[in-house]
Amino acid sequence: MKTDAPAQRTEETLIETDICVIGGGSGGLSVAAGAVQMGASVVLFERGRMGGDCLNYGCVPSKALLAAGHAAATARSAGRFGVTLPEPEIDFARVHAHVQDVIAGIAPHDSVERFEKLGVRVIEAAASFADSRTVTGGGYRVRARRFVIATGSSAAIPPVAGLSETPYLTNETIFDLTERPAHLLIIGGGPIGCELAEAHRNLGSEVTVIEAAKLLGNEDPDAADLIRAHLAEIGVTLLEGALVKEASGKEGGIALSVETGGTLQKIEGSHLLVAAGRRANLDGLDLEAAGIETTRTGIKVDAGLKTSNRRVYAIGDAAGGLQFTHVAGYHASVVIRNALFRLPSKADMSAIPRVTYTDPELAQVGLLEAEARTKHGEKVRVLKWTYQENDRARAERAIEGFIKLIVLKNGQVIGATIVGRNAGELIQSWGLAIGQKIKIGAIASSIVAYPTLAEIGKRAAGSFFTETLFSPRMRKIVRFLAAFG
Repeated sequence: MKTDAPAQRTEETLIETDICVIGGGSGGLSVAAGAVQMGASVVLFERGRMGGDCLNYGCVPSKALLAAGHAAATARSAGRFGVTLPEPEIDFARVHAHVQDVIAGIAPHDSVERFEKLGVRVIEAAASFADSRTVTGGGYRVRARRFVIATGSSAAIPPVAGLSETPYLTNETIFDLTERPAHLLIIGGGPIGCELAEAHRNLGSEVTVIEAAKLLGNEDPDAADLIRAHLAEIGVTLLEGALVKEASGKEGGIALSVETGGTLQKIEGSHLLVAAGRRANLDGLDLEAAGIETTRTGIKVDAGLKTSNRRVYAIGDAAGGLQFTHVAGYHASVVIRNALFRLPSKADMSAIPRVTYTDPELAQVGLLEAEARTKHGEKVRVLKWTYQENDRARAERAIEGFIKLIVLKNGQVIGATIVGRNAGELIQSWGLAIGQKIKIGAIASSIVAYPTLAEIGKRAAGSFFTETLFSPRMRKIVRFLAAFG
């Protein structure tokens, strides 16, 4: 009896290197660029587009789309300055071209060509662990002293009946649209859902947001209230405490069965966007082969971002913590210190800012008020100043918003929330104050240019001393000293 010949085994080319990075997003590219320029040999695996989610499907295209929407909104509201403009005409195909042009302008910085010129060996293929110190992919077998997993995350798809058979968009596909959605349904009222709701509404789409809990539920409630009011004012329909029970339909005609307060209602739209959270991209890595433990949210790491395999680090979204591009970049710097210089560097996550780029923007760093009171109790002081009390905000008719500072009684800043114009820019100094333990008095005594929005923070900081400076005791001291001439 004739038997089949054994399958031919594909020979893999062996590469030995100092650092092997899996994932060419912001974190992985930062590790690769930093390490190779410091003299280490580096191999980088990327199975998709260089630049990862942030460049191609996330931060960059969403902010470009928001900018187009804000331009339309500015034209509509110009009358408040005495400037009358006609209703803007939206050419959505040109908006799409604008978004793609912004991506294309940044892409060369993250390209295979640039990294190969730096000296990085780029393998455009998926990678998986063969054992505790070997990765394979693209016909190569890579043995490295240290590995860095920087595979990012993707949209989490909720277990909604019928959703898998219903056409839906995620952040990876919505920026491919060249025609404006007539009515965009969005599952999820987090930062991504709110940003894309505002952008599409400003560009002329009807928009409905369905959120199972509260809009921007992880943010300061007072600040979230302002974003909620803004979205409602521009015409976004908001359904909070609403569960999507079933999805159905086809291209151009989507229907959702939504339960709110025990009542079912049918909501129809032309397009559906799923923005209900993120999940770490770990599929296909064969982490078990390398002895790498995972958690519900991602790869288990210690304070130095090392996994249960001492040769392997995980950074950014893959590490299961805060899912921001700047966190991945910060993680990269921690890993470089640990992996190349053997320094005992730990990731300090106490001063990581986050921003929702609606208009007004919502920015946060450090502890929220509720978190601070739980942790520090009566030691907490809350300082607040409004945009309405700022001359620059009045001149630009941008008086919606406030700054809220969370300060201990000894003057240590432990949290800041800003909601209003340019909040994402203004939050940076408060991250510095928290990270470097700069006391509130130093900020209160600083000199800022007039008129600027930065005065809002200085005024809030100064209010820390109001009770002491303008107290009956202080007036007695001043009168006493005046008696001496």
